[in-house]
Amino acid sequence: MTFPRISPSYTQMNWDWEKLDQQRKRQAGPLPDFEDLGKHFSRLKDFNLPAGKIIAAVLVALWLLSGIYIVDPDEAGVVTRFGAFAYQTMPGPHYHIPFPIESALTPKVTQLRRVEIGYRTTGQTQAQQGQIRAVPEESLMLTGDENIVDAQFIVQYQIKDAVAYLFNIVNPDKAVKDAAEAAMREVIGDSTIDAALTTGKLVIQNETMELIQTILDRYKSGIRVAAVQLQNVHPPMDVSDSFKDVASAREDKNRYINEADGYRNDIIPKTRGQAAAIVQAAQAYRESVVRHAQGEAGRFLSVVGEYNKAKDVTRTRLYIEAMENLLSNPQMEKVLLSDEALKKSVPYLPLSEMRPGVDKPAEKPTDKAPDSQPTVQGRAKP
Repeated sequence: MTFPRISPSYTQMNWDWEKLDQQRKRQAGPLPDFEDLGKHFSRLKDFNLPAGKIIAAVLVALWLLSGIYIVDPDEAGVVTRFGAFAYQTMPGPHYHIPFPIESALTPKVTQLRRVEIGYRTTGQTQAQQGQIRAVPEESLMLTGDENIVDAQFIVQYQIKDAVAYLFNIVNPDKAVKDAAEAAMREVIGDSTIDAALTTGKLVIQNETMELIQTILDRYKSGIRVAAVQLQNVHPPMDVSDSFKDVASAREDKNRYINEADGYRNDIIPKTRGQAAAIVQAAQAYRESVVRHAQGEAGRFLSVVGEYNKAKDVTRTRLYIEAMENLLSNPQMEKVLLSDEALKKSVPYLPLSEMRPGVDKPAEKPTDKAPDSQPTVQGRAKP
């Protein structure tokens, strides 16, 4: 039997593999002894480690410290035990049993909260004014005279009872908004559109605030209404132009009435003054005429009495007095005629010369009768 011959190269390859295996063992190091590892673990079981207790103590301390809370001056402290109201605290530092046994709530009782009805303000910041978005389903209301008005307003409120505020209502802002909308609709329904648009706004605000407070007190909400302010009250946009025309006509009417009243107040006192002056002048003229007539009548009666006593003397005296008055009057033009000339002359009354504004004709000289007694005729100058 013949065996194959092994070449020297094959023997050399086996030696290389053994050398490589030894090199790998040197690089990996010696294999661990599992018996030694077991001994080490048994020693750890007998050793007491305090780290767990320290961690538990720290957690308990932090839990106990979580019961400390501070109530600010503008807040009210309300403590609940297992979710139910337990007691109320005043401003300052306080302590309660930590959660989940007790919890502390601190609502701000002096903060003035605001609810918008009929519109919403979006994008408002301290440095920039926001945009206003109208909400017609809230602002359109029916007035007492069956007109529609668009009323936008705000309601400001504060917390007056923190316990009732936290436990009696779920959503305070929504409760205030619903009560305000209902109250405003009732007050607007009892008012006219003229009052809502012009002079009745203050009355509407006050009545609405009182009605909102009544509704919220009925709910025991713990809310105090601070103010109700109408922001924008106007007719609906569809009929806005017609309402403007009506308002303009009403303003014109009031202006005309005021102008007429001013003219009346100016003319009536003047007319009354003129009438009083005319009446007084007439009364004075009446008194003057009456007294003058009475004086003339008395004088005539006295002359009659003297004339009856001595007719010739009285007649002569009257004639002398009349001639004296006639001749002493510088306003009267005088012409002297003798008896002969008087008999030949024709009586003539120059009416055209007696009218005012007519020039007097030149006088013609008249010859006097040498043996006759002159006669005096005269007329007053125009």
